[in-house]
Amino acid sequence: MTLPKFKSKFLLAPMSGITDPAFRLLCSELGAGLTITELTSVHAIVYKEKIGNIKEFVEFSDKESPRSIQLFGNDIDIICKAAKIVEPYFDMIDFNMGCPADHITAQEAGAALLQKPSHVKELFKKLVKSVNIPVTVKVRAGINNDSCYLFKNIAKIAEESGISMITLHARTLKQGYSGRANWVWIKELKELISIPVVGNGDINNPEDAKKMFSETNCDYVMIGRAAQGNPYIFKQCIDYFEYGTYRKLRDKERLSYFFKYLDYAKDFNISYARIKDHAIDYTKGIIGGAELRRKIIMTKNINELINVFDKVN
Repeated sequence: MTLPKFKSKFLLAPMSGITDPAFRLLCSELGAGLTITELTSVHAIVYKEKIGNIKEFVEFSDKESPRSIQLFGNDIDIICKAAKIVEPYFDMIDFNMGCPADHITAQEAGAALLQKPSHVKELFKKLVKSVNIPVTVKVRAGINNDSCYLFKNIAKIAEESGISMITLHARTLKQGYSGRANWVWIKELKELISIPVVGNGDINNPEDAKKMFSETNCDYVMIGRAAQGNPYIFKQCIDYFEYGTYRKLRDKERLSYFFKYLDYAKDFNISYARIKDHAIDYTKGIIGGAELRRKIIMTKNINELINVFDKVN
C-alpha cells in the first residue's frame, strides 16, 4: 500500500501523555511530516464504538494531515475490528510493538510481541488485509542485549506481509528510555529490507537528525522527547537540512508556542493536568524555569496558569 506524501522527513513520535490532538496539530503546522496518536487500546476502541462516537474518544483535527493512529493489542480479531473502526478517520494505521511499559507487556502486547513471530505473522497478514490504508509498525530492537536482533526477523515478516513502513526505536525493552540508542541497528535494518525505515532514538536537535540520516541511511527520522516543549524543532530540522543553519528561539518565542497550544486545546477534551504538564515542558532550559515550574505546579486552572506566564519578562 502506498504511503501518503509526508510534509517532511521528520516525523512526530507517538508519546503517551504527550501527543494529544492540540500538540499534534501544532507539530504538524511546524513541519512534522507525519503525526501519530498516543498508543490506543484496540479493546477500548471496540468498546467505545458501541456506546458512542469514536471521534469523541480518539480526537484529531482535519488540519492535522497526514495523520496516523497507533494501536496496541494482542488479540488478532479485535485488532482487525478496531482497525476497521478507525480507518475512515486516519491516513495510516501504526501497530505498536515497541512499548516497554509493564502494563502493556503484561498483556503480551507492545514490545512483548517481538518474542512471538508466528503470532505476529498471522496478525500482520490479517491486519493489512482488513483495511484499505497503509499499515506500519513500530518496534524495539529486542528484549535485552542477548535478544537485540529480534527486530530483524520481525522486519522480514512485516515486509512479506505487506506492512508499508517500519520504525525502529534503537533500544531494547529492558533499556526502556535509558542509555544510548544503538543507531547501528537502524543501519542494519535499512540494509535488510526494501520498505521505508524510520530511525528513532536520541534525536535531540537538527544536528542529531542529520547525523542519523548520514550514519544509517534511514528514510525518515522520528522525533519524540525533543519535541516536548519545543515543537519548533521540526521547522529547525527542515531549515538545517535546506540551508545548513537554523534559528534558535528566544525564551519568549518558545513560550508563545505554548499559548498557541493552549488556544488549540480549547477545541478538544484535554484535561487540565495534561495542559499543565505541557506548560512545564516549555519552561525547561529557559531562564527562571525552575521558579516557573514551582508556580505552575500550584495552579488549579488555566486562568491561574496564564497569570503565571504573564509575569515572565
